[in-house]
Amino acid sequence: MSDAMSRRERVVGLTSNLDTTLSAWFAVGVVLFLLQAGAVGTFFTGLIADFVGILPTADASGSLLASVTELFESLQRQSRSVPTLLSRDVVPNGGYWNGEEWVGTFLGLSPAVSWAIRVGLVYLYSLTWVAWAVFGYRYYRREIRVADWTPRDDMIDRFLSHKWGLFGAAIVFFFVVMAVFAPTLGPTTVEQNMRNSYAFEISYWNDQTQTVEQILVGEANLNSQSRGDLSRVMPMTYDEYGRFHPFGTMPNGRDLFTFIAAGSRISLVIGLLSVGVSALLAVSLALIAAYYKGRVDLGTVLISDGVMAMPQLLLLILLTTVLSESWVGNVYSGGFVLALIFAFTGWTYMWRSIRGPALQVSERAWIDAARSFGQRPRTIMRKHMLPYIIGYVLVYGSMTLGGAIIAISGLSFLGLGIAPPTPEWGRAINLGQDYVDTGSWHISLIPGALITLVVTGFNALGDGIRDAVDPQSDSESAAAGRGGGA
Repeated sequence: MSDAMSRRERVVGLTSNLDTTLSAWFAVGVVLFLLQAGAVGTFFTGLIADFVGILPTADASGSLLASVTELFESLQRQSRSVPTLLSRDVVPNGGYWNGEEWVGTFLGLSPAVSWAIRVGLVYLYSLTWVAWAVFGYRYYRREIRVADWTPRDDMIDRFLSHKWGLFGAAIVFFFVVMAVFAPTLGPTTVEQNMRNSYAFEISYWNDQTQTVEQILVGEANLNSQSRGDLSRVMPMTYDEYGRFHPFGTMPNGRDLFTFIAAGSRISLVIGLLSVGVSALLAVSLALIAAYYKGRVDLGTVLISDGVMAMPQLLLLILLTTVLSESWVGNVYSGGFVLALIFAFTGWTYMWRSIRGPALQVSERAWIDAARSFGQRPRTIMRKHMLPYIIGYVLVYGSMTLGGAIIAISGLSFLGLGIAPPTPEWGRAINLGQDYVDTGSWHISLIPGALITLVVTGFNALGDGIRDAVDPQSDSESAAAGRGGGA
């Protein structure tokens, strides 16, 4: 009797500890979210308001779309009023020197140090989210999950031992954080430095008069241009108005780091949208073709061949030019059109990559067993076929995302795609190409190097996922050539 009571007490104690740990883990996640809830709300409400606001009937008096637009703009203003931990107001770096000390910066520190502290806090906050998610998964795997082992465990363990894949994951992490926290990471704002620079003033210390004076941001930019050897503001330096520029300035005097940080968000949103739509089309058609085979499979092959035969670059130029003046061409500064074009012309490559695995799994015995039990085709595809190919979708999706970033940058370099003055990495390279062999080499070199690094990171991440999903591909010869093939 006493043994039964002691076992019951141990079970109750373990259950109590489990509930306490889960409650604490959930509470930490809620606190982390609330610290940045205002920024999250501002981003999503602003994105929806921009999309709805340019629809053809949105400006009609009393229309439903006009009411919806006004609603989301009101929600965006309310979200901006919500205080956040990682904001420019909490850790400001836009101050000035008054002859004795810095005024308006965080704790009176220099703008460079204040900016570095804010960047460090952003990445520390992001790493805390990663640690929170890792702890939750490991706790679920060790304490909550009934099974002691699943095939997914081996996949994750193989990926964690894949150095090239971990390198790619680290690069992707830094890129995603830059895109998500772009308004916070920049030394200045897009609105103040690029879109409406003549509506803002800054204070600065005039060495000649030994007084604090004011100047419009637009005029300060004109006097901070990087145009060769004689006129330039290099990376990690200040301009004559006491503004710190981590990546230097551009030919128009605007801050290059702010331009790149805002452009990373454009590239990420367009890339994710295009890859998401491509993956949806590719997976749907691959499952349908593999399940029904015969004429259905032949029809999808013919459709994919027809799509692949179209010249993608000419189609991009044609559609972006034709739709540039339409309402759909104004969504996200033309990024929505680019994403749709990339998706509907690029799904064929992903479809061909996962068609083979889908055909293989369609021949398995459990598929015939599911048919014999009367399960519907949709259920069989979703439950018994999709889990088998989802790993391949992740592999080719990550690699396709890197290709989309290169394509977006290339079109912006050519003056197509994203409409100015919206920041995009390819446009920065275009603006600096005349100064590559001068003292202002940083304008093209820095965004070009970042594009190469980010695309390499996505390819490395795809290689790591591939080797984790299919361990037979992780041979010595493959490992030796993995870096060069990224």
